[in-house]
Amino acid sequence: MILDDFVLPAPGKLNLFLHIIGRRPDGFHELQTLFQMVEFADEIRFESTPDSRVTVKGDFADTPPENNLIYKAAMSLRKAADIGCGAIIQVNKKLPIGGGMGGGSSNAATTLIGLNLLWDTNLQDDDMMHIGLQLGADVPLFIAGKTAWGEGAGERLTPLQMPEKWFLVVVPDCHVSTTAIFQNQQLTRDTSPIKIARFLEHDDLYSGQASDLILRNDCEPVVRELYPEIDAALNWLSQWGPARMTGTGASVFSVFHDEDDANRVLAQLPRDWVGIVTRGVNISPLRQAEAEVKASIK
Repeated sequence: MILDDFVLPAPGKLNLFLHIIGRRPDGFHELQTLFQMVEFADEIRFESTPDSRVTVKGDFADTPPENNLIYKAAMSLRKAADIGCGAIIQVNKKLPIGGGMGGGSSNAATTLIGLNLLWDTNLQDDDMMHIGLQLGADVPLFIAGKTAWGEGAGERLTPLQMPEKWFLVVVPDCHVSTTAIFQNQQLTRDTSPIKIARFLEHDDLYSGQASDLILRNDCEPVVRELYPEIDAALNWLSQWGPARMTGTGASVFSVFHDEDDANRVLAQLPRDWVGIVTRGVNISPLRQAEAEVKASIK
C-alpha cells in the first residue's frame, strides 16, 4: 500500500526551566533546560504529487522559501535522500507564532518525518536529527519526540520521565525578539550548572522553594523589563501558583493538578490574551501518529 495523503501533528514544548551557564567563543550561549513535550499541536497534511514541486499552503505560505523552515526542511530531506519527489504540505497553525513553544522547529521536524514516510526514503532518526540540527537547535528535540534534558544550545538531549501534568499556557499580545534578549547586557550568563541527579532529588519540582531555585528562566527578568505585557501575564497567572516563561517568551505557563483546575483559571483569562490548556507528555504525539501511519502502510 502506498500512502499519498495523511496528517501528522507538530506538537509544542515548554521549557520547565532555562539556565544560561556561559557564552561560547562563537557567540552562542551554553544552556541547560528541561524540554517538556505537550499534546497541543499544529497539524500538517502531506499529499503526494505527480511532479517534483514542493508547495507549502496555509500559514507561512507567503513566506519566502529561504525563510520558510517547512520548505527548507523538505529541500534538505530531498537532497539528503538524493530524490526528486514533490509534495503539497498544508499547515493548520494552532501554536502561537514566536511564542516560545517551538512551533517553527516542530513544524520542521514533522516535515522531515512526514516526507520520510511520504517519499519512502527510509532515513533513520539519526539521519533526520542531523538534517534537523542544520535547520535549528530545537529541531532534533521534536524528531526524538521525548521530554528531555537539554544542554549545549539545546541540542544535546537526555530523555527524562516526568509527571504528566496539566498546564495553562497564557500568550500575551506581543512578540519577543530572541536575538535581542540574548544580546542584552543585563542577561544572566553565569548560572552554575546542575546535575540531572540533583535536579531529580527535589520531591516537588512544580511548587515552593525548588521552583524558585531551579525551575526558573534566566531570560525572564530581562523580558519582563522590556515587555510589560509579559510581566503582567506572569503576575496574573501567579495568583494560582508559580508561573514562569517558556524560552524567551512570549508564552508563560503554570502547572495544575488536573484539566478541570486549569480550565477554571482559563475561564477568567483577560480578553486580550490567548490561553491554552494542554497536558505534558513524555512521548510526543508526533511519534505516536507516525507509528499509526506506518502501521496503515503495511
